[in-house]
Amino acid sequence: MEFETLTQDINGVRTVVKAIGRGPAVLALHGAATLEGHEWARELADRFRVYLPFHPGFGESGEAPHIAGMQDMVVHNLHLVKALGLDRPHLVGHSMGGWMAAEIAAVAGEQFGKLVLNAPAGLNHPDHPGADLGAVPPQELPGYLAHNAEVAARYFPGGSECPSVEDFVAAREKEGPALGNILKAHGFGHPNLGRWLSRIPNETLIVWGDKDRMLPASQAPIWEKSIPNALTLIIKEVGHFAMQEDPRTVTAIGDFLAR
Repeated sequence: MEFETLTQDINGVRTVVKAIGRGPAVLALHGAATLEGHEWARELADRFRVYLPFHPGFGESGEAPHIAGMQDMVVHNLHLVKALGLDRPHLVGHSMGGWMAAEIAAVAGEQFGKLVLNAPAGLNHPDHPGADLGAVPPQELPGYLAHNAEVAARYFPGGSECPSVEDFVAAREKEGPALGNILKAHGFGHPNLGRWLSRIPNETLIVWGDKDRMLPASQAPIWEKSIPNALTLIIKEVGHFAMQEDPRTVTAIGDFLAR
């Protein structure tokens, strides 16, 4: 089974969506970069139709310099769901995509099925701080993304899943400004996000690798307590790239969505 490429014009932004599988719809939102790809979705393709959009300015999607914060991304994705003709898709988000999914569910959760937040960003809790990426040497970054650094290293130059160095650099140069547009309002989160989570009506699964050095799994109980109908799954011996590092993570997500 191969990925299909769908293209939608969302308020003038060329938005590219990879899709795979058959079954109930799942909208899966990537994090602050696209370097790890979307191969993990193959593990869901025998049970679900998975839609994996590139955020505006990321991957194959067109640029959107008008983006001025996460709220623009919430509206963008609500328009995208309508354009794709999806009826109450499940919503999955990883890292920054988890923060995005949480904000979407807080304002429009009734339009979605179940919600999965995989190591979500956004809370910026002072007692459970995430990594200071500015202080992480580039050669150490794979160790922050995966407990087994070799798993993450394959997405960096020289790795088996990485394009040419030129393409890798070009992608990061394109995505950097797009990320900056999302973060320009409040940085990597929103000061009131914790107050909004109680509005989420969806049955929610919070997934976290217990060795996550990017965003600590100690945040998971805060998310679970704040969302009315939530439970937590801690994956042992994996890091921030839990879905890439251990396929059982994706199987567990699929089992939750299928219940």
